[in-house]
Amino acid sequence: MGAAIINFDAIAKAELTREPFRFFATPGVLNAADLAAIRADFPDMRKPGIFPLSSLTYGSAFARLIADIESQAMEDVMAAKYGVELAGKPLMITVRGHAQKKDGRIHTDTKAKFVTCLLYLNDTWDDGDGRLRLLRKPDDLDDFIVEIPPHGGTLASFLRADNSWHGHEPHVGERRYVMFNWMTSPAALERELGRHRFSAKIKQLNPFA
Repeated sequence: MGAAIINFDAIAKAELTREPFRFFATPGVLNAADLAAIRADFPDMRKPGIFPLSSLTYGSAFARLIADIESQAMEDVMAAKYGVELAGKPLMITVRGHAQKKDGRIHTDTKAKFVTCLLYLNDTWDDGDGRLRLLRKPDDLDDFIVEIPPHGGTLASFLRADNSWHGHEPHVGERRYVMFNWMTSPAALERELGRHRFSAKIKQLNPFA
């Protein structure tokens, strides 16, 4: 494997917020040239929804990105960031290419997820909507702790908790990211992947889904 394209040092140096739940965000995880190559090799995704990596085809630059996400270096830097043990926890990787109006509703992520990471692969995000908001409450999208524009190369992450509320204002159109989650158990991984596989299959069978 060649040199890493993810800037692990940027992740290690990012400031961790601990209350009301643990999270961080950092730009510059990918440089401009690598981001452009990854965008060119991004899976051909024409429908909204989150798709499991195994259901997609993509080019070599995107494959290099996935290799970095799956690497021991990524596990080590994220374990150190949150002060948790990730060894033995399975990693789930999913991809989104487009958002629809119903996306962005407030949620915490399922209890099957231990750590959530969103690595954005858009160009510079000039739209006012579609910006990730980490929230104080489950019922107020405007009461946010931080708002994170999904610029290409930005990584947003949180340690899943019962109060890790997040969402975004509705956006319709391209909104690219790779989401990777350390799961609580292999059984939890299979349940979540099964749900995503089923959803992906429905979208393949139904052109209007």
